[in-house]
Amino acid sequence: MNNLIRLIGRRLVALPFMILGVVFLVFFLMSFSSNDPAYSALSENATDAQREAFRESQGLNRPWIVQFVAFIGGMFRGHLGVYGVRQDSVAELVGNAFPITMQLTFFGLLLAILIAFPLGVLAALYRDRWPDKIIRIISIAGIATPSFWLGIMLIVWMGPSNLNLLPVSGKLPPMLGDFGGWFLRMLLPAIALAVPVIGSLTRVIRTSMVEELDSDYVRTALGAGLPKTVVISRNVLRNALITPVTVLGLRVGYLMGGAVVIEVIFNLRGMGRVIVDGITNGWTTVVQGVVLVVAIAFIVVNIIVDLLYIAINPRIRSV
Repeated sequence: MNNLIRLIGRRLVALPFMILGVVFLVFFLMSFSSNDPAYSALSENATDAQREAFRESQGLNRPWIVQFVAFIGGMFRGHLGVYGVRQDSVAELVGNAFPITMQLTFFGLLLAILIAFPLGVLAALYRDRWPDKIIRIISIAGIATPSFWLGIMLIVWMGPSNLNLLPVSGKLPPMLGDFGGWFLRMLLPAIALAVPVIGSLTRVIRTSMVEELDSDYVRTALGAGLPKTVVISRNVLRNALITPVTVLGLRVGYLMGGAVVIEVIFNLRGMGRVIVDGITNGWTTVVQGVVLVVAIAFIVVNIIVDLLYIAINPRIRSV
């Protein structure tokens, strides 16, 4: 137990340093942008004096390290800068968009787990037989399918121009206020996002299951007369989950990145639409805020996955 607490403590202690490193990297890279925040924030008719006044008010004339320290202080107060002619808050814009991206990401992740887990287990139990061969073909097809292409195809097939089965446009209803409407509106984007992950995760689960089924302890348990279902449910499944959980942390990053593209295709007002608007209008602070929040979210999710990995893998607790 002491080793487990120590390992968890290490992950949690490393978390603020990792976040600080991401903030520094994002701020440093965005400082090389050729866009002038004053020109992007003000109208084209603004005078040089007005732009200079804007730079002075936002601290853009100060040394880079001073700007970075000021940005860190503002970030802890929930301030990520302003954008546009009306000087709207970047934190408010990102705060409205971020939940949509996370909803899409974890809905896609949930679909991937619910489909890939039984497929991977079934393929391993029927190794080299016809269920395994069919599942392998499905998984390879899923890996080879780009999410953005599948999203476009789903809009064509399911949209009003064809089957008209599911909504492909319109405002996203609130998840808590109208779960049915939210589910129908989010289903197609989540499917497009999840299919490649389903393919890769199915193969990982199958491989992990096959390795466990070939282990000596499985043969010993079966030879001792224990039912195969008991051995698989109590031992094989738990041990086989260790590798997929590790891979799942990396897949969350893929899902978050893919969600940005899928949101644009399905016209969801998430981080993808926000960053496209920021790039189109030259709002450097918006791009910086989106990249920063997504990177921090990825770090936090991976810390959670690490803790989950520690919880299900007793062997690592003694390290």
